[in-house]
Amino acid sequence: MIRVALTGGIASGKSAVSTYLREHGVRVIDHDVLARDAVAKGSAGLGSIVQTFGLGVLNEEGALNRPALGAIVFSDPARLEQLNQIVHPEVKRLAALADVEARAAGEPVILHDIPLLAETSQGSEFDAVLVVEAPMETRIERMVRDRGMTRGEAQSRIAAQASDQQRRSIASQIIVNDSNFEQLYARIARAWSKIVEMPASDTRSDQKDTE
Repeated sequence: MIRVALTGGIASGKSAVSTYLREHGVRVIDHDVLARDAVAKGSAGLGSIVQTFGLGVLNEEGALNRPALGAIVFSDPARLEQLNQIVHPEVKRLAALADVEARAAGEPVILHDIPLLAETSQGSEFDAVLVVEAPMETRIERMVRDRGMTRGEAQSRIAAQASDQQRRSIASQIIVNDSNFEQLYARIARAWSKIVEMPASDTRSDQKDTE
């Protein structure tokens, strides 16, 4: 059984890669979903967030107002770290439970989709790391077009995450998402085949391929 981590900066196309692999039979544990579960209405995680950031991060229904919280943390590294200290431990707990379930089901490969893999220093916990990246300007354009952000907001979100170089430093395979979906899917298939075909002892080799 091989445990693989998938990561990539915001608007790099990581979700497209995750979706493609899931549709082709790979068991995916999505840490973004787990992060939402960790701060769901009524959860201990949400209670801690309110204690730290105030009632202004709740919407009228008492659930987390993500834009309001994002406006606080993505312009202040210290506040972002406070949020991470609340959310990350709970996400890791939920991920461990999902991993045990997948192992028990006999899955040959388990893919953990982790946006902040480099930031949380989890790369060494996996047999291989698949990194998705795209040119900076392409990512900014996607965030402005698809997420309604201003250019400044997009740049702030990117700056709050690990750099491309930090993600490359933990990568086993790198997929560059700078073209159309047809090209992306071909690159995913090539990179994935290299991960699942190489012996487990070689998956964290210093030799990295870029697709």
